[in-house]
Amino acid sequence: MTSKVANSSGSDNEDAKLSPSGLPVREVPGGYGVPFLSPLRDRLDYYYFQGAEEYFRSRIARNGGATVLRVNMPPGPFITADSRVVAFLDARSFSVLLDDAKVDKTDTLDGTFMPSLALFGGYRPLAFLDAADPRHAALKRVMISLAAARMHHVAPVFRIAFGAVFDAADAGLGDGPVQFNKLNEHHMFDFTCSALFGGTPPSKAMGDGAVTKAIKWLGVQLHPLASKIIKPWLLEDLLLHTFRLPPLLVRRDYADLTAYFAEAAAGFLNDADKAQSGISRDELLHNLVFTAIFNAYGGFKIFLPHVIKWLARAGPALHARLASEVRAAVPNGSDITVSAVDKMPLVKSVVWEALRMNPPVEFQYGRARQDLVVESHDAAYQVRKGEMLFGYQPLATRDERVFKQAGEFVPDRFVGGEGRLLGNVIWSNGPENSEPAEENKQCPGKDMVVAVGRLMVAELFRRYDTFTADVKEMPLEPVVTFTSLTSAKAE
Repeated sequence: MTSKVANSSGSDNEDAKLSPSGLPVREVPGGYGVPFLSPLRDRLDYYYFQGAEEYFRSRIARNGGATVLRVNMPPGPFITADSRVVAFLDARSFSVLLDDAKVDKTDTLDGTFMPSLALFGGYRPLAFLDAADPRHAALKRVMISLAAARMHHVAPVFRIAFGAVFDAADAGLGDGPVQFNKLNEHHMFDFTCSALFGGTPPSKAMGDGAVTKAIKWLGVQLHPLASKIIKPWLLEDLLLHTFRLPPLLVRRDYADLTAYFAEAAAGFLNDADKAQSGISRDELLHNLVFTAIFNAYGGFKIFLPHVIKWLARAGPALHARLASEVRAAVPNGSDITVSAVDKMPLVKSVVWEALRMNPPVEFQYGRARQDLVVESHDAAYQVRKGEMLFGYQPLATRDERVFKQAGEFVPDRFVGGEGRLLGNVIWSNGPENSEPAEENKQCPGKDMVVAVGRLMVAELFRRYDTFTADVKEMPLEPVVTFTSLTSAKAE
């Protein structure tokens, strides 16, 4: 694949070519620089000198405002053999990454590198399979059925987990500020496993080390993408971004996790055997581990602190509106259910807006199945078969050409006008107004994630009138520390 640099104005010859929408077709601007040295420098810019968003914005500015660019994506040398991508940095061009007919997503979940299959029992999990792979449909069918069958367990199990989080927060505030992330990290692992499979939660079956085992396993997979967790940064770059950590580091932890899931999910595995899903019991088990820990728990670990962050910043006026809506919809003494929160328009809008502002997964990758013409708002670009395509989701979901006040958290943005705008809320590898299916790559647990966000907001403002918190932005998730929680006044 040859690096070609072009500016956004294009040549007379390029301007003569038009896309189906009548936009001028141009070569993709930007470039990849000097092999090895430029990807290394770009990695340092991305993680330490600029940060992700400024990394992309600076390159947009450098190329005359073009939002389709050739750039290097970390981690680069020596973990990644090829750092070169075509980046889509606006909502219109980003949408091609959601078109499974145009993009092959085999082994592209983590971008320009693929974790060792030894981390997954030797199997390739569903998330690493392309939609055209026959195994994708079989596995996706099973995962969709799991999410649907367990949906009615979500609210009661979440109520237990949420109660434990905030009982601990209430108790801890007597001695000073309390960090939400640590409580969420611990109790949401129990919630995830109990909601999906029932039975004994991991903290009781495996002890307090259950969460540590899960996070270590995630860390060995994702360390090439992590940053600002080790000081000084030079040491972090050497340890996390230069060489792969061996799966041996978490072999025993993963064996313990797999043994737990084999027991916790035994009923579901038995049903899948009877239904002749076409997937061996062992392969399905390892996929369940991945789905529960990576997709579900990992998602809640990142997503819920962002929701709390935006609520904390919004302040007591929004809190009062949310509390009024929740308490009017759910009589005192009644349990909050998934169907109940579906009838709370402001609660729903707040959660969608949090997903728009901070998609739990910021990136999408895939390879062009054939030569493509990809349109941004102002031009069209020639992309060649086999090129790695990349989208930075926060720029797509904060596109000023799609959303008014796109860079601001607007709590009631989706109240009343859900249709067209929801098509541009794309955190789940698909539009919010579409559904996961066997033939697409949209997250099979999309509805469960949205339901959990709504339940948390509803439960929060039934229990409290308002709260305050300090927020420290970090690359993966914000660190949210409660400084006060004001209990709801007795009615």
